[in-house]
Amino acid sequence: MSSARARISPRRREVLDVLRAASGPLGVAETAERLGVHSNTVRFHLEALVEEGLVEPEVLEPSGPGRPRTVYAPRPGMDRGGTRRYRLLAQLLLGGLAATGTEARSAAVEAGRAWGRSMVDPLPSSPSSPTSPSPSAGRAGAEEAVARLVELLDDLGFDPAPTGDATRGAASSRIRLRHCPFLELAEQFGQLVCPLHLALMQGALAEMRAPLTVADLEPFAEPDACVAHLAPAPR
Repeated sequence: MSSARARISPRRREVLDVLRAASGPLGVAETAERLGVHSNTVRFHLEALVEEGLVEPEVLEPSGPGRPRTVYAPRPGMDRGGTRRYRLLAQLLLGGLAATGTEARSAAVEAGRAWGRSMVDPLPSSPSSPTSPSPSAGRAGAEEAVARLVELLDDLGFDPAPTGDATRGAASSRIRLRHCPFLELAEQFGQLVCPLHLALMQGALAEMRAPLTVADLEPFAEPDACVAHLAPAPR
């Protein structure tokens, strides 16, 4: 769904409603008459609705002398305006998953790892031997992996801030997550949402074949952040 469709103006909504209520396509003058506004105003909104994919124009050739006439009709399909209730859907799904008992956490972790793996590509192959990579190659791989992970988390809305010696993947390395895009759900279903977030990061780093992983995720470890702890990946 385009953002333009979600932000349709009240006047544009009125124009669209008139077209939907009509028994057939309407021209600019007919639409303006039904709304009681100037034709130029209606023409402006009709052109915008066409650009947004909500209205289809059709050019009618005259049956006699005269110029072709353009009429407009709403594009078939469900109205994509109005509000959404994705949070309610997420609550229903998480509530159903939580009701499965002990298997719920495992399912969340599996989903998180699959999600993380699907969103990244492996790191470029090192020129060093796979059996004895050089320390510098390992540092470079860790640095790029952290950069990619931070970029992914930023794209997802976590507002990540790496701290410590993340380049070496030491146990003291951390990524502070200063925003949770699923905050209310994490507060209600933290036993599922937080393990899913941890698994997502682990899955992304595993898919990169990175020399480090996320060993632990501390939910709400600080007043304004959760904290992900990096560590060398198991051999």
